Amino acid sequence: MNCIIIDDDEMARVIIEKLSNNNEKINIIGNFANAIDGIKYLNQNEVDLIFLDIHMPAFTGFDLLQTIATPPKVILITSDNGLAIEAFEYDCIVDYLLKPITQERFDKAVNKALMFSKPLAANVKTEEVDNVKDLYVNIDRRLVKINFETINFIEARGDYILIKTENKNYTVHSTLKKIVEKLPDDLFLKVHRSFVINTKKIIDIEDNSVLIGKDVIPVSRSNKPELIKRLNLL
Repeated sequence: MNCIIIDDDEMARVIIEKLSNNNEKINIIGNFANAIDGIKYLNQNEVDLIFLDIHMPAFTGFDLLQTIATPPKVILITSDNGLAIEAFEYDCIVDYLLKPITQERFDKAVNKALMFSKPLAANVKTEEVDNVKDLYVNIDRRLVKINFETINFIEARGDYILIKTENKNYTVHSTLKKIVEKLPDDLFLKVHRSFVINTKKIIDIEDNSVLIGKDVIPVSRSNKPELIKRLNLL
């Protein structure tokens, strides 16, 4: 299994790496001192398992789990034995290790992680994807919440996407494909290879374009039938 470590304590990260080196079933491919850097990595890479500290400044391990739409398996690493009940509300968490950690206990947690399949739920808890109302994006090392209903459209710009909302624009390092997977289908539609629109924000449609706010968005010929199907035509 390919794994990453997210813990603000450098010594704890060193210990987890050492324990991991003694276990041939796992491979550490990333090591992060804060949750934000861990989220950045997870947005661009797939991993099988996270060794995750709970108590980190500014952004906790639980905050991280609530941010990732489809988390991999997680083994929590902490010195706090009072959070076990809360931890197991998350389907992705397979074990809970208290510091200091022995090799025997560490190996047992890894074996447990191997037994679990990836969580089927798109959200980290038992909520359905359709009930999610907002999205968190990484802007200058801050996670900014954007309510789906405030988004006008999203435009692909190379390795970045532009998210245009009612009041503000956000440029995020991601792909259009990745963000489409997180958007509710009943609200958003891809109308062009570079554009996803909020269908509730359409002002009018003319030929092969739609007007949203003051922006004219192109609509490809192949996507136009689905757009027309979405409209409540008189």
